[in-house]
Amino acid sequence: MCGRYAASRRPEDLAGIFEIEKWDAEETLAPDYNVAPTKEVYAVLDRPVKDAQSPRPVRQLRRLKWGLVPSWAKTPEGGARMINARAETVHEKPSYRRAFTSRRCIIPADGYYEWVTGAAERDLEVEGRRKRPRKQPYFVTPADGSVFAMAGLYEFWRDRTLPDEHPLAWWATCSVITTEAETAPLAVAPADGPRALADIHPRMPLMLTPDRWDGWLDPAGTDPDALRGLLAPPPAGLMRAFPVSTAVSNVRNNGPELLKELEGPEEGTLF
Repeated sequence: MCGRYAASRRPEDLAGIFEIEKWDAEETLAPDYNVAPTKEVYAVLDRPVKDAQSPRPVRQLRRLKWGLVPSWAKTPEGGARMINARAETVHEKPSYRRAFTSRRCIIPADGYYEWVTGAAERDLEVEGRRKRPRKQPYFVTPADGSVFAMAGLYEFWRDRTLPDEHPLAWWATCSVITTEAETAPLAVAPADGPRALADIHPRMPLMLTPDRWDGWLDPAGTDPDALRGLLAPPPAGLMRAFPVSTAVSNVRNNGPELLKELEGPEEGTLF
């Protein structure tokens, strides 16, 4: 799954990486090292600009709320639960299938966090002792330092309780697509810890390599079978993972120190 990630790149940098044509400097987000559901995040999407003379799609950097609210939803209350869509079923689930064929985006990140229960804690669980497992967080990121481009979907939801001119009348929301975690060895693995992403968690955000960005973002692409082909897992061996402080487990903590690589898992969280 993807329940927390880091996004510290400036919009100027993202504009160069993704060839952004339009972004509003007034919508700049501060670097976020502990992005959690319901927060506003950057998303890259191709969409015509309102009131523009040409109807052609324009590549934009937009702010969206993480937690998708389908356009047909009566209330936005379920958005916080819809942060992830499974690549295997996204084309058929009622909450996602319309966005899958018409509103796709890329959610840029530095990488994502995932937690693994320490071996010692798992042993206690096996023995039936009621001790809450202490989980060690790992940060997963491209080994070459490139952007982690997560496949995503976005939607617009109209709050009918507000007048058209109200600034909150429309909600723009998104969801991250996930896939089965890689079982192949990591490009760089911690000395004392997981050797593959599947050792950390059975799911992972689906990273799109640059050769798939245009096809994924193109709103003219509406054939579900062709789109599903773009959701094939990326080549193995592109990622690295390393242990980070358990401070990231508290969403109130937010700073570059959360990305500091530890020499090994923290005491009491041995893998």
